Amino acid sequence: MPQITARVRAGYAMGSFVTGAFGTVPGLLLLPYLTDSLAVPAAVAGLLVLAPKAWDVLFNPVAGRISDRAGTRRPFLLRGGVAVAVLFAALFAGPFTGAPAAVYVAVVFLLCATAYAFFQVPYVAMAAEITEDYHERTRLMAWRMAFLAPAILVSGAGAPVVRDVAGGYWAVGVAVGVLILAGTLATVAGTRGVPVSRRVSAAATPRDLVVAVRSRPFRLLLTVFVVQAVGLGTMLAGVDYFARLVLGDESLQTLLFVGFVAPALVVMPLWQRVGRRHGKRFGLVAASLLFALAVAGLTAARALPVAAVLGLMALIGVGYAGMQVFPLAMLPDVITAQEQRSGATRAGLFAGVWTAGETLGLALGPGVYGLVLAIGGYVASTDGSAVQPPGAVPAALIGFTAIPAVLAVIALPLLPREETA
Repeated sequence: MPQITARVRAGYAMGSFVTGAFGTVPGLLLLPYLTDSLAVPAAVAGLLVLAPKAWDVLFNPVAGRISDRAGTRRPFLLRGGVAVAVLFAALFAGPFTGAPAAVYVAVVFLLCATAYAFFQVPYVAMAAEITEDYHERTRLMAWRMAFLAPAILVSGAGAPVVRDVAGGYWAVGVAVGVLILAGTLATVAGTRGVPVSRRVSAAATPRDLVVAVRSRPFRLLLTVFVVQAVGLGTMLAGVDYFARLVLGDESLQTLLFVGFVAPALVVMPLWQRVGRRHGKRFGLVAASLLFALAVAGLTAARALPVAAVLGLMALIGVGYAGMQVFPLAMLPDVITAQEQRSGATRAGLFAGVWTAGETLGLALGPGVYGLVLAIGGYVASTDGSAVQPPGAVPAALIGFTAIPAVLAVIALPLLPREETA
């Protein structure tokens, strides 16, 4: 089978600027935005980050079925991406504090998550249709991750800087909204001419959702990915608190984030070679173990020099890169194998269930971290200047280290054998 062109790989990978920004910034800043700018209590704030995205568990499969029926994905990317850009700007421009702020954020975030489903689900489904070659899919995902790293770096490291320089979270919403819009337009242009659905899809029904979940390889791979996503979401939500409470220096937040993401810019060829030589399953296990060991090392962060902390963050970033590329490279193989067995197009449906699980996992992370902060007695405020009780520091540390380390490895025994269809 001929390789796809570099233009298509780059065009598809540009979608990472949409998924990276939307997946990173709310997880990084929405919780502190609520607790330290809008005076929403930590436990309530954690639920607010979770609740709108939990809607995607029901809605993403619907979005997938809709794109399956349409037989084309790109128009959904354009409409969904533009809507996400506008709603994201509104999300961080809340005019209220306290309870009204909680309601405003919940409603806008729900709308934003719904629009994002119409971008993310067709985007993920396209990977199973662009190429059916086993190794080419790993290459495609490696390109996607290579673009995802700078996307996360720009949005995640840049958002706190924009907030501090511009003097408010509203500027974060506008800046990230522009980034999402640019990524959307680049993806739609770059994927012009890619294959669409290979078979005419039968009318999708709720029963098809059950069929997808009953696919054992898909279900097991999804379980591992979601559990790891909860750990990643927990760690992402804790960056601000870890820098401020554990390390005692809020300015380290950007360095921590850069240390976490930057390695992905250089290690993608390494993980690609590992996958080609040893298989994608082996690569995922190796990446997860490296991630967990490095995160566990951060439990001693208060006694370590800053350079050692940043070094551990770099190792975490190497593991994180593999934890992203290998499940996403295995997913199209599972989808194709199931479609060949059933004779029906269900790429959008499977992608909808997958992205619903991913979104829920990443949303559960801030919820878990907010709960841990609440147990530690964290005090919310409107300017971040509240004096915190002694329990807030160990809570911030545990949520950033122990929980993500355990979640990275606990589900690995469930990994299915690889599909080579």
